[in-house]
Amino acid sequence: MTDGQRQQTIQLRKEGCGYTAIAKELDISRDTVRSFCRRNGLAGEMAAKTEKADEHPQEGFCRECGKELNQTGGVKKKVFCCRKCREKWWHEHPEEIRQRAVYAFICAGCGKKFTAYGNSHRKYCSHGCYVKSSFKGGDNNG
Repeated sequence: MTDGQRQQTIQLRKEGCGYTAIAKELDISRDTVRSFCRRNGLAGEMAAKTEKADEHPQEGFCRECGKELNQTGGVKKKVFCCRKCREKWWHEHPEEIRQRAVYAFICAGCGKKFTAYGNSHRKYCSHGCYVKSSFKGGDNNG
């Protein structure tokens, strides 16, 4: 990818163009465009909404403690200074979590409603309900 292609890619992403459209425009591979965009913070919905970066005046500082962050070029930008700050912030802001794979069930053992993240085939709300239902209360003496 030449410097000119890089600049054009940046400009086209800011205008909201997708990877395939940019690849056709510049006559390069879609995967090359996608890889470049991911390395340079131009991937996903964030790229189309360039103003979104302006909404965070604290960019370059830890979301939790405000400590200045040392960013490394060519990799994903840091948002937190350490694991402790990241975990604290996420525990205090559960509404920010975008869980797409949350499933609702009724337990086959006790009949209570429960939710599970990432597993669409759950039957029981807990291991205890599984044992009671499968092994008749856990008694295996007979």
